[in-house]
Amino acid sequence: MSVAMIARDDLRKAVQSALRRSPVVALLGPRQCGKTTLARQLADERGAEFVDVESPAGRRRLENPMAALEPLRGLTVIDEAQLQPELFPVLRVLVDRPRLPARFLLLGSVSPDLIKGVSESLAGRVAFVDMGGFDLGEVGEQGQRRLWLRGGFPRSFLGENEAASFAWREDFIRTFLERDIRMFGVNVPPDTLRRLWTMVAHYHGQIWNGSEVGRSLGEAHTTVKRHLDILSAAMMVRQLPPWFENLGKRQVKSPKVYVRDSGLLHALAGLSTQRALEESPRLGASWEGLVVEEAVRLAGERNAYFWGTQAGAELDLMLLLGGKRYGVEVKYGDAPGLTKSMHTALADLKLERLWVVYPGKESFPLEKRVQLVSLAALRREINSRRPR
Repeated sequence: MSVAMIARDDLRKAVQSALRRSPVVALLGPRQCGKTTLARQLADERGAEFVDVESPAGRRRLENPMAALEPLRGLTVIDEAQLQPELFPVLRVLVDRPRLPARFLLLGSVSPDLIKGVSESLAGRVAFVDMGGFDLGEVGEQGQRRLWLRGGFPRSFLGENEAASFAWREDFIRTFLERDIRMFGVNVPPDTLRRLWTMVAHYHGQIWNGSEVGRSLGEAHTTVKRHLDILSAAMMVRQLPPWFENLGKRQVKSPKVYVRDSGLLHALAGLSTQRALEESPRLGASWEGLVVEEAVRLAGERNAYFWGTQAGAELDLMLLLGGKRYGVEVKYGDAPGLTKSMHTALADLKLERLWVVYPGKESFPLEKRVQLVSLAALRREINSRRPR
């Protein structure tokens, strides 16, 4: 299986649609997820200029950004734009010109929280498109086991074998901590972030307890939370927010944490093979993380929450789709059944439907409004209910 065989049509269409409606589009995703490959394909199709801010030539070209960019027409792609934040005020001036002779596609490896100036300088002028590694819709159901073990980063997923894939992920983690994170302007010792990232892998799928993690790492809980936010902004960690409303019950108000890419989770946990994963006590949590990431990427981060009460009732994921609430409960087993928590979530949250996701392929109803589904079937259910 090669990169050329894995089409990323939905992402391509999302970027093209964003370029039609906005003069600036920011394509955001973690490093090595395939942003540059996709952008170069678009640039080649449209005869666009391509500027890589990481390269010496690209930096020299943009030493005077107004002089470099003002004459350009059509589409210009700027890779790793967050490394040159002084670009953003210049882009505002350029896209405010009458008759708009140029459009810009910015590629970035961090969320807008760490890109100083992009939201302020380009407010009302920029559209954001989020991108991750391969997902199940791109690799197909036949690739689900490989995607789960190796994660979605193209070079990991497409590795020659499990050992090569695992080695790539270990190298990625080291490079990210020792080089990439510093390029974002973050001055935190690599060993500190590695310990926290490893701790998040241990807590994967659990409610965040900053005080407990801080004691384990010998850090203040405020420091630990700041470092967690850095990993989240770099798109390595997901903090799934809690949903709470006036139900007359004490509800959980701390986020759940996940390592976003299952392959990186397994590398941090030392699980290099499918057999090691299947024998690990973290197998169920790993499966939950894969399902949550696939669902959130389809539904959108603003439409995804988990829910829990202090009495122990919980729901792994609640999605807001078309003005209605849908529940997702993740189970690793051949024939999971209904639980008391599921009944409580259905009633208290007034769910339209509850999907119980398991690793099998068949889908069938468990009860009225409750259906056992495969991961591929869950994707189809979410897609059918997303606003168009």
